[in-house]
Amino acid sequence: MGREGEEQEDELESTLLAISGGEEDELGLPMRKQKPILEEVKRQVRLAGPLMLVTMVLYCVQVISVMFVGHLGELPLSGASMATSFASVTGFSLLCIRIIVYFSNLFAKWNLNWVEYRLSIPSGMGSTLDTLCGQSYGAKQYRMVGIQMQRAMIVLFLVSVPIALVWANTGRLLVAIGQDPEIATEAGQYARFMIPSIFAYGLLQCHIRFLQAQNNVFPMMISAGCATLLHIFMCWILVFKSGLGNKGAALANATTYWINLLMLACYVNFSSACKKTWTGLSREAFHNVLYFLKLAIPSAIMICLEIWTFELVVLLSGFLPNPKLETSVLSISLNLYSVVYTIPFGLGGAVSTRVSNELGAGRPQAARLAVRTAIFSVITIGIVLGSILILMRKTLGYCYSNEKEVVKYVTSMIPLLALSHLFDGFQAVLSGTARGCGWQKIGALVNLGAFYLIGVPSGILLAFVFKIGGQGLWLGIICGLLVQGILLLIITLRADWEQQAKKATDRVYNHIIPTNLNS
Repeated sequence: MGREGEEQEDELESTLLAISGGEEDELGLPMRKQKPILEEVKRQVRLAGPLMLVTMVLYCVQVISVMFVGHLGELPLSGASMATSFASVTGFSLLCIRIIVYFSNLFAKWNLNWVEYRLSIPSGMGSTLDTLCGQSYGAKQYRMVGIQMQRAMIVLFLVSVPIALVWANTGRLLVAIGQDPEIATEAGQYARFMIPSIFAYGLLQCHIRFLQAQNNVFPMMISAGCATLLHIFMCWILVFKSGLGNKGAALANATTYWINLLMLACYVNFSSACKKTWTGLSREAFHNVLYFLKLAIPSAIMICLEIWTFELVVLLSGFLPNPKLETSVLSISLNLYSVVYTIPFGLGGAVSTRVSNELGAGRPQAARLAVRTAIFSVITIGIVLGSILILMRKTLGYCYSNEKEVVKYVTSMIPLLALSHLFDGFQAVLSGTARGCGWQKIGALVNLGAFYLIGVPSGILLAFVFKIGGQGLWLGIICGLLVQGILLLIITLRADWEQQAKKATDRVYNHIIPTNLNS
C-alpha cells in the first residue's frame, strides 16, 4: 500500500509539473525542481509585492501635495481639494480605479473632511492591457505586446485632450454649479496647472501594464519610489519657495508623473529585458482601435461601478442624523479600508497577469491552478489582516481623531471593515481573473447588479428604514461584495478553461497585422 501510495503521489506530481510546463519561467524559477503549487505561490508573491508598493507610492503623490497645500491656509487647501476631486471625476477616473466623491463638495455643510483624494494602480481603461498584453506575451507574440501598449497610449492620449479642455474651464464650471466664487477661482487655477499631469498619467499606466504583463515589476517599483521622493522636494520648492502656492503643488504632481514616465520609457527603450517586446513605433498601433475600445470601456465600467459604491456611501451618510459624525467616521473607515486593500489589489493584479500569460501560452490548467492558488492566498491574508484590524480596533481611530465620540464609532466599525476586507479580497482575485480572461463585459454586469440592485438598496434600507446609521450603509457594501464574489465565483467555476485558452489564441492571432505595414 505504501508503494502504491508513492506511485500515485509521483503520478500526481508529474501531472502538475506537466501543467507548469516543465521549464524555467520568466522569473528564473527552476520549474522542474519545484512542486507547481509552491512555485505558483512564489510567482504570485514576486508579482504582487511590488504591485502593492507601487499602489501605495502612487497614492502618496496626491496626499503629499495636499499636505503641503494645507500649510498655506484654508482657502488654498479648499481650492486644491476641490480641484483634485474635480480632476479625479473628470479625468483620472477614466484611467484608473479611484473615483472621488466630487459631489460631496456640493454638500460642504456636512464637512466631509476625511474624503481622500487618491490615485491607485490603474484598472479602468488601462486594464485592457491586462488582457491584451498578458495574452500576447504568453503566446510569445512579443512584438504585439509593444503594439498593444502603443495602441493604448494613442487611445488614452486622445481621451485626455477633451479632459484637458474641461480642466482649463474648471473655475467657470464650478461657479456655474453653485460653488463659492473665491474657492472656485482657486480650484480653477490649480486645475489648469494639473493639465500636463493627465497626459503623463495615461501614458504612465500604459508602461506599467506593459511591464506587468511581462512579469517585470521591479523597475516600476523603483521608478515610482524615486519619483515620489523627488516629489517631496519639488513640493517644498514649488509650494513654499517659488511663490506659486497651491499651483506649485499641482505643477509638482505633473512633474512627478512625467519623471516617472520618462524613467520607465528609458528603461523600456534601452533595457535588454524589453528587447523582444519593444521594437519601436509602428503604424500597426492605429489598427484595431475599435476592438481595443470594446474592451476598454467595459473595463472602466467594471471597476468604477464598484468604487462609486464606496464613495456613494460616504455621500449618503450626509443625510443621516448627526451627518458630521457619520461622514467623518465613514470617510475614516474608507481611508483605512483603502490602505489595507492595496494587498489584495496587488494579488489581483498578479493573478490577472498569471492567468493571461498562461491562457495566451495555451496552458489552461496552469491558469486554473493560478486562480485556485490566489484564492487560497487571499482568503488566508484576509483572515490574518482582519484579525489584526480587530485586535487594533481600539487604537486605530486615534490615528485620525482625538474626539472620543469619533474614536468609539470607528472602533465599532472595525469588525465590519474586517469582514468586508475578506469579501473584497476574494472578489479582487476573481476580478483579476476576469481581466486576465477578457471577461470585462461580464464583470461590468456583475458589478452593476451586485452593487446597484443589491448593495446600495440594502444599505439605504438598513441605514434609513431600520435606523442602523453608518453601519447600515457599510453592511450594504458587504451585501454587494458578497453577491459580487458569489457571482464571479460561479462564473469562474463554470468556465471551460480549454475554451478560454482557445479564445485567447484567437484574440492574439486574429489581430496580428503583417509586419510589412511597418515599411
